[in-house]
Amino acid sequence: MENSKRTVTCGELTKADVGKKVVLNGWVSRTRDLGGLIFIRLRDRYGITQVMVGDNASDEVKKIAASLKSEYCIAVEGVVAARAEKDVNKDMATGEIEVEACDIEIFTTSQELPFSIEEVRQKDGTLVVANEDLRLKYRYLDLRREPMQHNIILRSAVTFATREFLTSKGFLEIETPTFIKSTPEGARDYLVPSRVHPGKFYSLPQSPQLYKQLLMVSGFDKYFQIARCYRDEDARGDRQPEFTQIDMEMSFTNREEVLDTTEELMRHIFKKTLNYELPVHFDRISWDDAFDLYGSDKPDLRFDMKMQDAAFMADLSDFNAFKAGAANADKNIERHKRSGLKALVVKNAADKYSRKHIEALEAVAKINHAKGLAWMKVDAEGKFEGGISKFFAGKEAEICSRLGAEKNDLLLFVSDEKWQTACVALGAVRKQLGKDLNLYNPKDEFHFAWIIDFPYFAWNEEENHWETEHHMFTLPQKKYWDTLESDPGSVKGDLYDLVLNGYELASGSMRINDPALQERIFEIVGYSRERAEKAFGFLVQAFKFGAPPHGGIAPGLDRLIMLMCHEESIHEVIAFPKNNLAMSPMDECPSAVDQSQLDDLHLKCTEVEK
Repeated sequence: MENSKRTVTCGELTKADVGKKVVLNGWVSRTRDLGGLIFIRLRDRYGITQVMVGDNASDEVKKIAASLKSEYCIAVEGVVAARAEKDVNKDMATGEIEVEACDIEIFTTSQELPFSIEEVRQKDGTLVVANEDLRLKYRYLDLRREPMQHNIILRSAVTFATREFLTSKGFLEIETPTFIKSTPEGARDYLVPSRVHPGKFYSLPQSPQLYKQLLMVSGFDKYFQIARCYRDEDARGDRQPEFTQIDMEMSFTNREEVLDTTEELMRHIFKKTLNYELPVHFDRISWDDAFDLYGSDKPDLRFDMKMQDAAFMADLSDFNAFKAGAANADKNIERHKRSGLKALVVKNAADKYSRKHIEALEAVAKINHAKGLAWMKVDAEGKFEGGISKFFAGKEAEICSRLGAEKNDLLLFVSDEKWQTACVALGAVRKQLGKDLNLYNPKDEFHFAWIIDFPYFAWNEEENHWETEHHMFTLPQKKYWDTLESDPGSVKGDLYDLVLNGYELASGSMRINDPALQERIFEIVGYSRERAEKAFGFLVQAFKFGAPPHGGIAPGLDRLIMLMCHEESIHEVIAFPKNNLAMSPMDECPSAVDQSQLDDLHLKCTEVEK
């Protein structure tokens, strides 16, 4: 072939191009040899074009075409021709045309593939996908698959839309250091030893938190960064050692402006990339209500099944398991006397849940620290049956009226001395019911909500001291400033989480900018002046030079793309992720290094993985 550089991509030819001479470059997706005719599906990231090698092709071209196998990388020169009406493929953007090849050049051949790149489905329609470690070992092949191409392309589009929106709003994109001082932020730091400073270490940032606050002190009132972050913690579906967040910070602001700006950003991203209209404002739910109604501070609101307080039932029978949870209401004054006896009414589910299915739900409750899951059904006559029904015979009318239960409903209960334990356990059951019964509203594909009014402090029973729920630079709500030391348990923080479809998508807060207030927080959580100075002295020192009021938020980019793609793991939206053991099967990272490298860094390994 005289010039093998492509003139068009495999996704752009249409009927309007019929008669044009073109050059395509790509990978052989599949071939069909029909004796006199050979058809080649040629693929690149833009799409697929069918190439036809027919009677008019030279013997050399026919010979090359007959030798092609999956994933050969080739160039094709030919003329665009219209397909016969009966042969039009309506599932392909290029389905109305094909390219009649006059020349083919093989750039490179391919070995036998470790797994199929083309979509393979079982007879029942289930998609066949290779196991994750095999896919990660050959990630460069996995990334050729159409679903992965779609996810990575969407990620690029979302990143561009983010930059586009924030820049238009006056935000400056500013990079912060990758090598920083190690500070306690919850998870373990990844440490980088210094060659020129023996015995000292850099840390990889868990977030740019301190630096973006310093940028506010520096006068850059609107900052953002597509920030790489690192946390040495156990991996799971929506978490891995290195991740990316859309980091934002603003000066001379308040919570309303931060929330409004974030909502605008999300609306812009979803409209620009998915052509999906989000509401102008998202739901707002207090932390207390989120747990009380949904059993989680990241509730899935795509289905409307709320938990209810069932403390009244403890007085209707001698069922002792309900007594402790109901009695707990008096102890939860700060929770507005909410009890640890919670109920769920599952509409029209009595016939759908056998004892075996209910036992599976009970297992979910027990995993979340409940002692058990009580249940009963409302039969066709309006009577209770099964489970704990014998304890409440004759009380059907009152119970159904107060819980809003009707015939053929399933009633589920968790009772615990601790309000939050009961909420979390039944909330996990609620989440499972949403999956089991597919309760999601098809018109509510992406349901955002703000969780606000978080407790500022949490009591660590094991270590017998107060800890901050968020981080130590979060601003307490002003109405609690006078009682910080005397009543830490009642303090609410000026912080907020953005939740999407049952996942925490972003976390943020207004920040402390007063050194005296910051020192009070350090003291409450048991940070001595010396320890605070050692860990955060440079930040506190900066606050002494006219720090503006400021606040921010950091949506997780990986998690956002995962949810936009309807995936269940961020591995599906990261080009080269680590597996659940924090390893890369492709390049065998992490790996041992030469002793000379360790010597340069003044390190000695006392334990080596076998």
